[in-house]
Amino acid sequence: MEDLGEGALRITLAVAGFTPQTLQVTLEDRQLTIAGRRDEGGKTEEAYLHRGIAARGFVRSFVLADGMEVSAALLEHGLLHIDLVRPEPARLVRQIPIQTGS
Repeated sequence: MEDLGEGALRITLAVAGFTPQTLQVTLEDRQLTIAGRRDEGGKTEEAYLHRGIAARGFVRSFVLADGMEVSAALLEHGLLHIDLVRPEPARLVRQIPIQTGS
């Protein structure tokens, strides 16, 4: 996780070999879930001695702090960047009428 300043954060995951069609980013309440799926294409598990992240699916979950919002998701050079912001609350200024006691 990277602090971008002014209440903004960035989560970066290495997802080499995945495309926007095989990645899914969802936000439910405060739970951010990033999932990547792979189409096996009929290949059997026994054919591999080792399979890295690019060859199998994954799921990563994060619980966001109250008030954090996802502003963008960008896939670039095998890295998935999820940008988070904490918007400033709207400041409401009201004129309060002053009453007299008579």
